[in-house]
Amino acid sequence: MTDLFAPAAPLEPIPMPDADLSYLGHLPLAEPDAQILQRLIAEVPWRCEEIVMWGRRVLQPRLTAWYGDPGSRYAYSGIELDPLPWTPLLGDIKARVEGAVGSTFNSVLLNYYRDQHDSVGFHSDDEPELGTRPVIASLSLGEERNFTLKHKRSKTTKPVHLRLASGSLLLMKGDTQRCWRHAVPRESRPCGPRVNLTFRTIRR
Repeated sequence: MTDLFAPAAPLEPIPMPDADLSYLGHLPLAEPDAQILQRLIAEVPWRCEEIVMWGRRVLQPRLTAWYGDPGSRYAYSGIELDPLPWTPLLGDIKARVEGAVGSTFNSVLLNYYRDQHDSVGFHSDDEPELGTRPVIASLSLGEERNFTLKHKRSKTTKPVHLRLASGSLLLMKGDTQRCWRHAVPRESRPCGPRVNLTFRTIRR
């Protein structure tokens, strides 16, 4: 019997010191990528949150939404998020991501980059409720954007630059969050919209 949620190909490892990353060029979804992107943009109740940076509160340069199982509360950069309930669309995407990576998740943070001006600065997903070696699966839809990683301690390790295509899946686990920071910088060229879904597990 064919598994509807099986990936078209296995994830390929990305060689990096002190990290465990792998990449799938395209995850099969129930609808075309562009159609799911437009549905998410239209259906998700996007919010522009305030975060604490250098001791002051500023608006995030992107829109976000947090979904998950009951009790999967999440806090980062001075924001405390209570989960919205899973929708049928997000539940289907979650099942396909879980089938591809062999892990289960109880929550997802959605980031909506509206154009080239939206971004996320360097950070690690290392909040206590994610555990010491979190497994995070990141699905990209829409405009291809740069994803840059920098080692936290090594001065000789060069930054890693990835181009995340629409429909691609990036898996980060092991010591990745402990040893590396990552960012999606602004672009100098005009860009269309991109939605990124980062599936994770909140430890209660």
